[in-house]
Order: sequence, then structure tokens, then C-alpha cells
Amino acid sequence: MSEKRNTAARDRFDGAGIHAWYGGKTILVTGGAGYIATNLLHALRDVKCRIFRLDRPGTVFEPVGGEAEVNDLEADVRDPAAWEAALNRADIVFHFAAQTSTYVANADPPADLDINVLPMVRLLEVCRTRNWHKVILFSSTVTIVGLPERLPVDESFPDRPVTVYDLHKMMAEQYLKYYAAQGFVTAAVLRLANVYGPGPASSRPDRGILNQMTRRALSGEVLTVYGRGDQLRDYVHVEDVAGAFLRAAMHAADLNGGHYVIGSGRGYSLTEAMNLIADRVAVKTGRRVSVEHVDPPSPQSPIEFRNFVADTGRFAGLTGWKAHYTLERGIDQTIERLS
Repeated sequence: MSEKRNTAARDRFDGAGIHAWYGGKTILVTGGAGYIATNLLHALRDVKCRIFRLDRPGTVFEPVGGEAEVNDLEADVRDPAAWEAALNRADIVFHFAAQTSTYVANADPPADLDINVLPMVRLLEVCRTRNWHKVILFSSTVTIVGLPERLPVDESFPDRPVTVYDLHKMMAEQYLKYYAAQGFVTAAVLRLANVYGPGPASSRPDRGILNQMTRRALSGEVLTVYGRGDQLRDYVHVEDVAGAFLRAAMHAADLNGGHYVIGSGRGYSLTEAMNLIADRVAVKTGRRVSVEHVDPPSPQSPIEFRNFVADTGRFAGLTGWKAHYTLERGIDQTIERLS
């Protein structure tokens, strides 16, 4: 991460009072080597706090540096003993560990249940049985609402999952909300729109599409769009997402027991997004790759045909958060990091 980017992020987070609030805190981050976790840790790198980042055995953790004391834990979140050991040390838990592919979840629902629901239950049960009242922030997805009939989408929309992945995310949310209502934890759920921007590459071909296409354009490859590509997506920059989680912990008492929609508040069609990538890469490289429409593979999940734009007004009103990155600026930053 460049010093210029570090300085810009630090200034923005300092303006929110985040650095002062997190000083002296002990934080557990699951999925600690992952995409959102990596950006959240970089936002805290100059805070004098203690961070435990937990990921699966064999994980290679990226160095963080800075003032924060970062401790790496290798453990399986499906193991109750992992939670016993990790939670004992934490004031705040950012729970990012998950299986994130719709297609993998649909192919093996029991396995997806095991990784996307049961760890939440085990986390909460340790809190309950040990009487450890933690602040828990959970990363979820806006696709739980299914195929919304109108836009933008806020927290009042009914949950209508159309995939196993979304069903299990909703179940994990419900467990968290229940334990919060019972007073065992203070917790909130952030439902994320399409996240993009610098960070570790996704291991799944159906995740991180904007970043994948940016890499392809930089390599001079054609960008492809399935069908007409007129479905709307809300693309939210990963640094804005990290900022949302940091603010959520600060305002956990106000957010307690709820879920909140996190996005940029602007929709782009898939075709518009791919053409913007091609245009911005052309500014950098002097050559513009073509954008071609192709037939989609079969079968496609129905969730691929959704339209989505976020209404973040409730979360913004409770926390003061807002998205800072326009899509053009975010793509330019991603290009610089990948070049």
C-alpha cells in the first residue's frame, strides 16, 4: 500500500474520530487475511490498539506495520475451541470469515451451512455461556432481499433469499439478532453491495468481478458482458466498507440488533461499469480494450438478474458514515495499485 494512500485513509478516518476511539481496544478480526479484513487492518495500522486476526490454518498473513500490535491466529472457525481461545482476548469482533460463492453454496448446502451459519452459533454460544458480552459486527450481503421490485433498497425491504448462500447469510443474521435481543451481545449486521478496490484477489471466479475485469483490461484482454448487461449494480469501494465497519463498532449501541445497507447509493449497469473500466485503463495505458457482449453460461443463478441500488440513509444517520469514492475514482485507484 502506498504512503500516499495510507495518508489519505488516515486523514479521513482521523476526521471521524476513529483513531482516538480505537486506541487501547482489543479487536478480533475473522477472515483476517481476506479482502475486507486487510483494508480494515490498514485503516487501524497507526492506532495503538491490539488486533488478533484469525484465519484458517496455513494462511499467509500480509504484514501490516504501523503502531498497532497485530497477532496472527491460525484456527478453524467451525471449531468451538477456536472461539473459546480467540474471544477471551477481544472487546470487539469483526466477523468476516465466510464461504462467499453462490454457486459453491448451491452445490453443497450442508457444507455451506457448516461454514456460514454454525460458526456464528458457536461464537454466540461462547459469549452466552462464558458471559462475555462482546461487540460483534457481521459482514453480510444485500442479496438477501432477492430480486427487489423497486429501487433504491433500504432496511424496510422484506428478506426473500433466492439462493442457498443468501438463505444461510440470513440465518446467521437471525442468530446474531436473537442473541443481541436477549442481551448476550451488542451486535449489528452490515449488508454489503458489490465491493471492489485494492486488496487480496478473490479465490472465486464469481467474486470480485470489477477487480478481475480491471486486471484483464490492464493485460490488454477483451472485457465480456453477459447478455445485454443492463442489470444495475451498486459498487462500493472497499475502503468505504472498512470505514463503515469501524464506525459501526463505535455506534454499536445505536445499531444494536439491526441490519444496515451499505453501498455507494448510485447504480451502474454492468455494461456501463465495463466501459468505464475500459475508458480509465485507456487513460493509463494509451490503449482501450473492447467490451463485448456474450451469451451467459448455463445455468445462471436467478440472483444474477437482479437490479440493486442502496439507500444508506439509516446507517448514515446513525453513524455519520458516507461513501467517499465515486466509481471513476475508485477504478483509477485500483488501476494504480494493479499497475
